[in-house]
Amino acid sequence: MIYNDMIKKALLPLLLATLFFSYFSAQAEVLGKIAAVVEEDIILEQELDKEVATISQRIRASNTAIPPESVLRKQVLEKMIMDKLQRQLAEKAGINVSEDQIASSAADIAQRNNMSLEQFRAELDKQGISYKAFLDNMRNEIIINQLRSREIGGRIKVTDREVEHFIETQGKSGVEKVQYHLGHILIALKEGASSSEIQKAEAKADHLVKNLRAGQSFTQVAMSESEDDNALKGGDLGWRTANDIPTLFAHKVNEMQVNEVSEPIRSPSGFHILKMLEIKGLDSHVTTQTRVRHILIKTNELIDDDEAKKRLQALRDRIIDGDDFAKLARANSDDKGSAIKGGSLDWVNPGDLVKPFEETMNKLTINELSEPIQSQFGWHLIQVLERKAKDDSEEHKKNLIRDSLRKRKIEEETELWMRRLRDEGFVEIYP
Repeated sequence: MIYNDMIKKALLPLLLATLFFSYFSAQAEVLGKIAAVVEEDIILEQELDKEVATISQRIRASNTAIPPESVLRKQVLEKMIMDKLQRQLAEKAGINVSEDQIASSAADIAQRNNMSLEQFRAELDKQGISYKAFLDNMRNEIIINQLRSREIGGRIKVTDREVEHFIETQGKSGVEKVQYHLGHILIALKEGASSSEIQKAEAKADHLVKNLRAGQSFTQVAMSESEDDNALKGGDLGWRTANDIPTLFAHKVNEMQVNEVSEPIRSPSGFHILKMLEIKGLDSHVTTQTRVRHILIKTNELIDDDEAKKRLQALRDRIIDGDDFAKLARANSDDKGSAIKGGSLDWVNPGDLVKPFEETMNKLTINELSEPIQSQFGWHLIQVLERKAKDDSEEHKKNLIRDSLRKRKIEEETELWMRRLRDEGFVEIYP
């Protein structure tokens, strides 16, 4: 009897393992063939097929030749792996996106394309893209952007001295008035790559440069060979000013001519190849400043929205009948900082004020009174006193440089962060 119990105990783990394996195999049959394991998640062949079809359709729509299927599948799978790794990290960090945020973002995209949401959905359908797939892709991009902002953006700073140094060293040459349309290919290296791996990557980069200079399509080579985020866009980095370009490339770009292909440029991430697609100049920057005043009524336990609107409407009627705006602002406005100045906010620039206030202000003619409008601070009565055009090219240039230096730092750090994430993550690709 004791012997039989011992046999049962010995066989139990084996039995459980057999049952688990049988269950997993059955599930795998139901789900389909696995393309890759990414940490604790999987990518199925059918998911990969679907994404390849979607991206192939997008490439056709841009009138670009599609790379060989094996090459495209490899690039798409690598993108899906990186998305999985980032989504998993975002989930652990508690990053999420609500349905309201997704709906609002979709409406904004439709509006930017001068369409209603219904028209936008119809256009997607015409292109063979389901609205659900579009929303899922947008959710993925928003979550990943929030993750990168949290992991990288929060620690990137640009000092006034860095801005001044850029102006001193490069600004006087006028390069800030030029925009460059760049193509980019990355032959990646993992951290701690051996000398033979470095030599192999460099040889590959040299070979690609030779072919590109002989006339091979940059877009096709980027789609087939590049190992960065823009590979499936043909390596297109878009239009950039000199201060938008990573420090590593900046001096090289200033010397390049249109259609020129650079020598491979070494960085910690690997070897980079650039192509100058186009060059154009920038105009001066002029903004419209507005001198505006307002009366604010805040809501509280005693004053609800209806009461606030009613009070402002009564004040509006009095002003139209001849009462002085400034006196009424001093006596009634809950914005104490502007109330003592008769409600004046002085001269304001675009972006200085909250969106509902600014949108209403921009629609008013000189001396026109608004209807009561609501913002996050309460209810406002607005009057525009003057407008003027201001050439703020110098200030604008500094802001652009600051933003661009920050963007440059983020881009450089993101490239290293993603390469580290890929190298350190557990990934197994199935043939």
